[in-house]
Amino acid sequence: MGSAKDEIVALARRHGVTSKPMPLDKLGEVISRLAGDGVQLDDTERLLLALERAGHLSSKEANRLHVAYMRQP
Repeated sequence: MGSAKDEIVALARRHGVTSKPMPLDKLGEVISRLAGDGVQLDDTERLLLALERAGHLSSKEANRLHVAYMRQP
C-alpha cells in the first residue's frame, strides 16, 4: 500500500467509517485547549480514531498507523 493516509482512508471506506465527531470529542478539544495543549486532529486522524472506536483496528494497529502518518511529509 502507499502512504499511511492512503491505508487509513482505504480502511475507512472498506468498513463504511466516517470521521463524524462524537459529542464528547468537542469536550475533549475544549479541555485540551484549556490545559494549554493546542492539539487538533485532522480528518485523517479522526478517521483513524473512528476506525479504532468501531473495533476495526486494535490500539496497537491504530498507534502504528498514526506514527507512520505523522512521520510522512
